[in-house]
Amino acid sequence: MSNPPSLSSFQSDKPLLDHLTIDLIFAILNHTFLNPIFAWLIPLTYRAQTFQYHHPPLYLSAAYAAFVTVLWIAKQVNRRLAYGTKREFDWMEEVVVITGGASGLGLLIAEVYGMRGVTVAVLDVREPEGGEARNVDFYKCDVGDRKQVEAVAKEIERDLGAPTVLINNAAIVNGKRVLELSAEEIETNFKTNLLSSFYTIKQFLPGMLKLNRGSIITISSVLSSIAPAQLSDYAASKAALKSLHSSLTAELADQPGIKTLLVTPGQLSTPLFYGVKTPSNFFAPVLEPVDVAKEIIAAIDGGLGGHISMPVYSRWIGVMEVLPASVQRFLRWASGADRAMAGFKGRKVLDQEGNKTW
Repeated sequence: MSNPPSLSSFQSDKPLLDHLTIDLIFAILNHTFLNPIFAWLIPLTYRAQTFQYHHPPLYLSAAYAAFVTVLWIAKQVNRRLAYGTKREFDWMEEVVVITGGASGLGLLIAEVYGMRGVTVAVLDVREPEGGEARNVDFYKCDVGDRKQVEAVAKEIERDLGAPTVLINNAAIVNGKRVLELSAEEIETNFKTNLLSSFYTIKQFLPGMLKLNRGSIITISSVLSSIAPAQLSDYAASKAALKSLHSSLTAELADQPGIKTLLVTPGQLSTPLFYGVKTPSNFFAPVLEPVDVAKEIIAAIDGGLGGHISMPVYSRWIGVMEVLPASVQRFLRWASGADRAMAGFKGRKVLDQEGNKTW
């Protein structure tokens, strides 16, 4: 089997300084000082220089290396206990279904799997950007419409076989205050962002249970934990998705062959949030879809379940909920979260301007 294609061609051309973020610092630390192999090199180097075991540099560095090793082992044990064993993933036997896969993150994942020779079905109301990719079948479908999903599900099973990987990625953003939202916009938001996941799971999970293998990936958002101004409907739907994932994972606890994966990314540089500026590129960098796609694809390929949360700040955002209300209010003001949507334009304006962005 040939090596998987590189994702480097999808990388953005951001200015060099924009890559200097707290996430980069944490990544360097994880591969060096917080890596057991690297940590043990330090005491071994001292020992090679004939330092005695009672010398402070040697035993202190050895203690540090042992501490890092214990943390690494604890992390592996926690993952095993929380998410179980890996499932087997064979590219040639998998059928991947991606909702909202005509652009952005969904399209990127679809194209990568298509280039690998994996059978991929994309469900979207929009035509794929650049036309259909190799090994990617497009099904025009409003995933917020239950009857359309049911009809398309039958087509996919007839054309491609029973899906084994479901990526619920479809989403829309209105970017309006509560009183500015029409009833139709609210309903469409919840149908697309939330109910579509119920519809697809109900259609494709039975087939996974019969095969005793499958992966269900839920694309939520860091906004499921903190809801800024002008994102009430979007944040509410993403919070509900997180609850759906949690309950579904519990229901599938006795099905080790079926993995559930929750993804809660921060802001992505996709058309969905076109015009929104991050208050701090260092602490809250805008994610490139290729970076999120790499993590998702690696988890699927590895047969893993779990939770992908990036950038770094998104892993700790839940701590805000246990802080005093006054502290929470200050942090929201200091972070600029409730002012971030001031420049929001969205996909419609992007299309009118004739631009394209991942």
